[in-house]
Amino acid sequence: MGLRAFSSLTRRIVVLNLVALVLLVSGILYLNQFRAGLTEARVQSLLTQGEIIAGAIATSATRDADTISIDPEQLLDLEAGQSLSPIDQVFDAHEFAINPERVAPILRRLVSPTNTRARIYDRDGTLVVDSRHLYSRGQILRFDLPPPADEAPSLFDRGWKWINALLQRTDLPVYKELGGANGKGYPEVVRALDRAPQSVVRVTDRGEMMVSVAAPIQRYQTVYGALMLSTEGGDIDAIVYAERLAIVRVFVVAAAVTVLLSILLAGTIAAPLRRLADAADRVRSGVRSRPEIPDYSHRGDEIGHLSQAIRDMTTSLYNRIEAIESFAADVAHELKNPLTSLRSAVETLPLAKTEEAKTRLATIIKHDVQRLDRLISDISNASRLDAELARQDAEPVDMRQVLETVVHMVREAAPEDGPRIVLDVADAKPEAYFALGHDSRLGQVFNNLIDNARSFCRKDGVVRVSLRPRDSAIEIVVEDDGPGIRPDQFERIFERFYTDRPEVESFGQNSGLGLSISKQIVEAHHGRISAENRTDVSDETTGSRAIAGARFTVILPRT
Repeated sequence: MGLRAFSSLTRRIVVLNLVALVLLVSGILYLNQFRAGLTEARVQSLLTQGEIIAGAIATSATRDADTISIDPEQLLDLEAGQSLSPIDQVFDAHEFAINPERVAPILRRLVSPTNTRARIYDRDGTLVVDSRHLYSRGQILRFDLPPPADEAPSLFDRGWKWINALLQRTDLPVYKELGGANGKGYPEVVRALDRAPQSVVRVTDRGEMMVSVAAPIQRYQTVYGALMLSTEGGDIDAIVYAERLAIVRVFVVAAAVTVLLSILLAGTIAAPLRRLADAADRVRSGVRSRPEIPDYSHRGDEIGHLSQAIRDMTTSLYNRIEAIESFAADVAHELKNPLTSLRSAVETLPLAKTEEAKTRLATIIKHDVQRLDRLISDISNASRLDAELARQDAEPVDMRQVLETVVHMVREAAPEDGPRIVLDVADAKPEAYFALGHDSRLGQVFNNLIDNARSFCRKDGVVRVSLRPRDSAIEIVVEDDGPGIRPDQFERIFERFYTDRPEVESFGQNSGLGLSISKQIVEAHHGRISAENRTDVSDETTGSRAIAGARFTVILPRT
């Protein structure tokens, strides 16, 4: 199964993890110091080996010191009665040339186990001995033939060779075989003839690294020649190749583990996200009435948080849809009643014979039109409420100032013969009365509650509005001196279009949306609203309590 069979997120995780691993291995292959350290160790080893072999050759490979050499030219120059003793013999340092016959066995024994090539040059740079051409009796010279032409390297070998070529050093000189030519073409030989050991690192024409060192062959401060030791081409590269191949093998294992772990990791991320996306598509397309969103909240990570957020959002969406459907049904029902009454009055009006009947029908028509106007206005306000609360940014609101403003406006608009309105604010720090929200909508809540209390309160009664700070909230209480609320209506009074008033008094005056809108605004501000009855002791002897009025309590969180 190819990588395309996985999700896009899975592919990205796998690729990114592999890229990081490839960069790490590439850096190891390119920047590791193993090759440089190996080359330096090889140079020091060859220098030590060259000095030892050169010392052995200088000691035992020159002409035998016990033999007497007589110069024929000096004998011809002798006169009668003269003689020439060995002591008088003048020895020239140039006569102590390196003897190839004595050098060859020593060189063979010292060089053969080391797998290096040794060449000896005299002081003139002439090649005296080359270990490649040394062989003992009975030995057979072997020449490695190139591989057959049909045995082409494999794709892996070609790729690995290309990678190694990229990692090769390009600042090294190229080795050239001089053969029997003057050995002074090698700078290390020239330095050795000047009594200074020298090493040079080169590459062959095939890109293989080789190390060559030259050490002077000297005795009694006299240099007889130079010994040049060199590694075979690719000797160091074979070790480096093995080391890099081991790194590549580790990389392959690490890459396999990385891919497996990446797939497992992506499975814990991509699979839940895909299921959440499919569920969201089902919600959008409406394939089912209410599709179930997968629950990953037990994970405790971002996926779990996303799952819970989508579940909450879906629940809120369906609740909103159900609320809209219910609102539409309620609106249709509430509009149908005044329209039916209006239609009946309009149809009956032509049939009315007396002026009294016509006046009564005209009054009904007028009230129905007023009721429709009130309903349409309140319905319009209720339908815009959610959108306005969602669009506007919440700001700190001073509830003391909001209540003072609302109470002042209600007092100005209320008739003089109506109930009094009293505002009671507890002493507290100013910041104790700040809530996060929308001042105009919060003002609408308390305006509705005060108007509702005034409509039920006795004309000589009092509407009390109190403001108190609580631990982490603000409490606003609106009380009246009215008949109170029936015990079974504490929750129903917050339903849309519900009214519990005498029909004659409320005809055309109330839509039943005031308390419902107030509850919606309070809950949008993360608060709560409740209703209860005020009680008062009516009989001190029995201790029985009577309903003294209604009480509405609003709790808002403090900033």
